[in-house]
Amino acid sequence: MKKLIPFLFTLVIASTVKAQSVDEIIQSYCQAVGGKNWDAVKNMRLKTNLNQGGTTIPVEVVMMADGRSYTQITFNGNTMTMRAFDGQKSWGTNFMTMAAEEESAEESENSRRTAAEFPNALMHYKKLGYTASLLGTEKVDGTECYKIKLEKKTMLVEGKEIPNIEFHYLDKESKVILMSESELPSGEMKGKLSQEKYSDYQELNGVMVAFSNASGIKDGPSQTVQFEKVEMNVQVDENKFNFPKK
Repeated sequence: MKKLIPFLFTLVIASTVKAQSVDEIIQSYCQAVGGKNWDAVKNMRLKTNLNQGGTTIPVEVVMMADGRSYTQITFNGNTMTMRAFDGQKSWGTNFMTMAAEEESAEESENSRRTAAEFPNALMHYKKLGYTASLLGTEKVDGTECYKIKLEKKTMLVEGKEIPNIEFHYLDKESKVILMSESELPSGEMKGKLSQEKYSDYQELNGVMVAFSNASGIKDGPSQTVQFEKVEMNVQVDENKFNFPKK
């Protein structure tokens, strides 16, 4: 018993230090990207031009602080919504029929569950009831990073509740997120890690925004999007979030 008590005490102290370490790291990240300045951001509009086979395709992404969003592209003079979420339902354009189609009830439910994450889940993880843990350090393209595991609310996949876990890699020096990963829950790539890398951070209205985003599959090819313009608190056409009326 005399040996057991000090041992248990050591375990309690170690777990407390670890939890504080995670909180401190995330708090440092929040401060590095603007902290409470994000409270004044009601929406963001990001614009770029993609080049596909010599054709320039304008892209516009709008994210609202209340969770609504849409992504539009303009091709051959036609503007189409790739995906939108109106706060309740998600939908997009079927590029075979060029008609707007609602996504499945599961996809809409999963969108509702993550709607309060603006600008991302890590910044509000405690308020959202998520759990964060520090897994140590790991290098991302040669840069030493803290690796944080974020356990979010479960998601629905084929009628079942499954874990929804993200891994975030925070630059030990600058504190910003350099990479995020999550396991693909369905489809032919099920079980593989989707990966997003962030770079070219710039300061706007007192907050830091990554102008470059490379997304793909871990150890596989990726596509980089370099945003040419990012605006905040802009006037937005509310109809663009809503499923078109017939």
